[in-house]
Amino acid sequence: MRVFVAGASGVIGRSLVPRLIDRGHSVVGMTRSEERAERLRAAGAEAVVCDVFEAAGLASAVAEAAPEVLVHELTDLPRDLDPRKYAKQLAGTNRIRVEGTRNLVAAARAADVRRVIAQSIAFAYAAQGDPILDESAPLALDAPPPVGDATRAVAELERQVLDAGGTILRYGYFYGPGTQFARDGFFAGMARRRMFPVLGSGTGMWSFIHVEDAAEATVAAVERDVSGVYNVVDDDPARARDWIPVFAAAVGARRPLRLPLFVGRLAGGAPAVHGMTTQRAGSNAKAKRELGWAPAHPSWRQGFQSL
Repeated sequence: MRVFVAGASGVIGRSLVPRLIDRGHSVVGMTRSEERAERLRAAGAEAVVCDVFEAAGLASAVAEAAPEVLVHELTDLPRDLDPRKYAKQLAGTNRIRVEGTRNLVAAARAADVRRVIAQSIAFAYAAQGDPILDESAPLALDAPPPVGDATRAVAELERQVLDAGGTILRYGYFYGPGTQFARDGFFAGMARRRMFPVLGSGTGMWSFIHVEDAAEATVAAVERDVSGVYNVVDDDPARARDWIPVFAAAVGARRPLRLPLFVGRLAGGAPAVHGMTTQRAGSNAKAKRELGWAPAHPSWRQGFQSL
């Protein structure tokens, strides 16, 4: 199968491209950097240097590649994603999810691409109902900014792709190489400085996924003729107060502090409070059933130790 991967040099793309090649697929990787394009070619993929916001050039690149499947893994997130700076740091990704997705879907349609698969998130559910939710649960569209802005951009990405008959993969929080939860990542540094406390009740629910497991689920979505929405998360949704001490220990940090919510509001704002108290997690039952996939790291409890 011929696969066009937009964002081939990103966190998922770096694991996805070699997996697709190893499975015998022909891969065209899209990136904005000639240096990264050379790395893709060295890995055995074809490569194109293209900007998702340049619609004409993008359409030409997709048409020339003539793929059967287009995989949209584009984001514009800094390595140090700080809740206090979410409004600014998420703006680029919000634009990609709306305008960039529009251009990708249009290019795919013009090139008669059979299916579009797009990256989404499994932690944008509305804070209502059960603590662990399936794909039919509503998203937090009415949340205040910056969380609400990001969620509405996610919802627009999903609408565009689903209207085109595509597939949405709602990934959990990534951990593993190159992620914020890597041993040398942003949150590990925060934990070592004792700046990653448990706030308030710590009952906010988190869904994690090792980056290699996320890539494997994406390969499964490429190879199976499915459409719809899938939570790509591990088997062990966790409360903040349960996973934060385990993560701290795994990266060599002291036991995290427990602080009242008002401190969290001052230090991290609404996103930090939401993650610690009201956030919902996702169920992976549908992905396991319909994609024939299961995470090699079924729980963050063991997965964090691999860091």
